[in-house]
Amino acid sequence: MKNIRNFCIIAHIDHGKSTLADRLLQQTHTLSERDQKDQVLDSMDLERERGITIKSHAIQMEYPFEGKNYILNLIDTPGHVDFSYEVSRSIAACEGALLVVDATQGIQAQTISNLYLALNHDLEIIPVLNKIDMESAMPDEVEDQIIDLIGCERQDVLRVSAKTGFGIDEVLAAIIHRVPAPKGDPQAPLQALIFDSVFNSFRGIIAYFRIMNGTMSSNDHVKFMATGKEYHADEIGVLKLKQFPRQKMSVGDVGYIISGIKSSKEVKVGDTITHVGRASQVAIDGFENVKPMVFAGIYPIDADDYEELRASIEKLQLNDASLVFEPESSVALGFGFRCGFLGLLHMEIIQERLDREFDMDVITTVPNVQFKAYTTSGEMLEVHNPSGLPDVTKLDYIEEPYIIAQIISKSEYLGNIMTLCIEKRGVMKNQVYLTSDRVEVTFEMPLSEIVFDFYDKLKSISRGYASFDYHIEGYQRANLVKLDILLNSEPVDALSTLIHRDNAYNFGRRMCEKLKELIPRQQFDIAIQASIGAKIIARETVKALRKDVTAKCYGGDISRKRKLLEKQKKGKKRMRQVGNVEVPQSAFLAILKLD
Repeated sequence: MKNIRNFCIIAHIDHGKSTLADRLLQQTHTLSERDQKDQVLDSMDLERERGITIKSHAIQMEYPFEGKNYILNLIDTPGHVDFSYEVSRSIAACEGALLVVDATQGIQAQTISNLYLALNHDLEIIPVLNKIDMESAMPDEVEDQIIDLIGCERQDVLRVSAKTGFGIDEVLAAIIHRVPAPKGDPQAPLQALIFDSVFNSFRGIIAYFRIMNGTMSSNDHVKFMATGKEYHADEIGVLKLKQFPRQKMSVGDVGYIISGIKSSKEVKVGDTITHVGRASQVAIDGFENVKPMVFAGIYPIDADDYEELRASIEKLQLNDASLVFEPESSVALGFGFRCGFLGLLHMEIIQERLDREFDMDVITTVPNVQFKAYTTSGEMLEVHNPSGLPDVTKLDYIEEPYIIAQIISKSEYLGNIMTLCIEKRGVMKNQVYLTSDRVEVTFEMPLSEIVFDFYDKLKSISRGYASFDYHIEGYQRANLVKLDILLNSEPVDALSTLIHRDNAYNFGRRMCEKLKELIPRQQFDIAIQASIGAKIIARETVKALRKDVTAKCYGGDISRKRKLLEKQKKGKKRMRQVGNVEVPQSAFLAILKLD
């Protein structure tokens, strides 16, 4: 145990976390020259292209230092705010963390929030200043920011360049000297924390764990405490680039367990593994079921692909347990699924993976969040979809989720950022100047307002400088209304939205105008209306195409023409009663992009 070091790397997106991990693996000779490539721990093409880590990975390194052999377990973490629960479980499995800060960008919002997670778990923080070889680096200024933030000594901050490999030896020495060895009792009942799981098509679900107390041997009869399910540990072992089976593992070890689990729902991140015979009475703190925050309908573009889409989403769920879905149908779009995601990036990744890995062309409806609707009889309903809202006469009030948002930016963009947040119904809570030209503002905002285009707007008004991080705070009562779009007095369920009363009129008007452009003209007038309950708040009309029925009458009495026009009028009236309006696919897609 004395020679084991468990650590993770925490950083904002694009601060060089994966590159630093590559160098550490290279320096400890865990990678052979042949296996060497950039971002070696990022296994998906998507991760490499976007330069983000989506799945957390674990890898074991062996490093001889001052005459002893040390085992270093690196647990990599995703950098994006959507995956903060997974980050918290990875942090719980470690004793130390490398806090990586980009010398060209300084401290960003996600760095601070992950740092607080690490400090809450009493981790030893090793600050690493990365990218110091770049021309635009400001090592002294950023070092001052780090010292202000964590109150360390100047000599504690390690200056490295992960790209060139400068300073990597100091990082390894700091991990061995500063990160404490694991504590725990090998004789106690087994407690192992699951921090991740992956799906293998031959072996089933493989869970990654870290042993806190006790020992585990292969063929042990184990139990997962949160689900209550029991399994035989067919194989346990440690993770390097490949899996290396072991007969026995003890306190502080990080490894994998294969026990033929078929469904990803049975392995929950944060769960505790213990023995069936000599079970631990308490689970490891901090477990919670991952709750999706953003919901959207996913429909196949071709209705015949419905079963294929179901199979694709089920396969995706094996790799990504935080994806939740249930079937739903819509009059306009046919059969599809209501899916729950951790956030907007998660939603984008799922769409992209459906397209790449399964070749599925899908339409995604307007994303919305989970509301709580209280009826007059005192019942509480969870609403993921505007069509699931109870009738206006039975509805007492609605609550919506609120977040605390932290935005760090250059002070010159502060005015624009505050205007944007206040437009999105935000309330300012706090403002702190981190340095003379960097400011951190804290807002309380409804989640439904940031779900749409908030992040894009924030990036454009701050020229890419602002960084944004949020956490859910709870539910608050909200003045929300259901906005319906009617075509010839028939509501189109796929276009209905839940929206704040103050924004409903504008949004309804813009929607009607957009649909007027997109719906093709028919032989009869089409009325496009936006309504709240029975009240119509906006209307546009798509005029009818007219056939010139009087063309054959030249000259003669006016009554002949009138007779033909009256006859046409009767036909048009009957046509409107039976005619149904075709809404083209492009109209749905354009509404989703309505700014």
